[in-house]
Amino acid sequence: MSTSPTGLRERKKAKTRAAIREHAMRLFEEQGFAATTVEQIAEAAEVSPSTFFRYFPAKEDVVLVDDVDAVLVQAIRAQPADVAPIEAIVRALRDVFANMDPETWAWERRRQKLVLGVPELRARMMHQMTGAIDLMAEVIGERAGLPPDDFSARVTAGAAVGVMMAALPAARLTSGEGVTPDDHRRVLHALTLLQQGLPLG
Repeated sequence: MSTSPTGLRERKKAKTRAAIREHAMRLFEEQGFAATTVEQIAEAAEVSPSTFFRYFPAKEDVVLVDDVDAVLVQAIRAQPADVAPIEAIVRALRDVFANMDPETWAWERRRQKLVLGVPELRARMMHQMTGAIDLMAEVIGERAGLPPDDFSARVTAGAAVGVMMAALPAARLTSGEGVTPDDHRRVLHALTLLQQGLPLG
């Protein structure tokens, strides 16, 4: 998955952001999330605390910001207009997963393992599902020529997000291991069941 910025200024910003995230993750893993301060992260990344806050509003956002969401929304938006909403999501997910490089998968696994292992982060992640529904509802409505707050678009988005969450293995999530590349097949199967009217068995 390529999201590389093209301009020199953008590349420098992306490098700084990546350095902050990597040093933050290393410190979280070494000494724990609660014990790690913004000042420690900034020092390790060789930036000031004020620079840290220009990239991340809070310490939690270093791991809670999901870069894949924006890529997925763009992939849904790029699907042909005559493709039904759930099928557009399925195709977009296939595109995103197919182009996700091993380095991105490794980062996502580390990120999710940390989030799922820290109760306050896990709670905030679940709360963020509302934001994911908002994003998906907006792009679904946009593709259908509907306003961002259209009820049917929001229900469709909520159903899609719900089945994707339900598809993830509960035991592994609660143990804090996070998702693996193989789990995308479960997510795609869940969306297929949604397309079929959620048959049992």
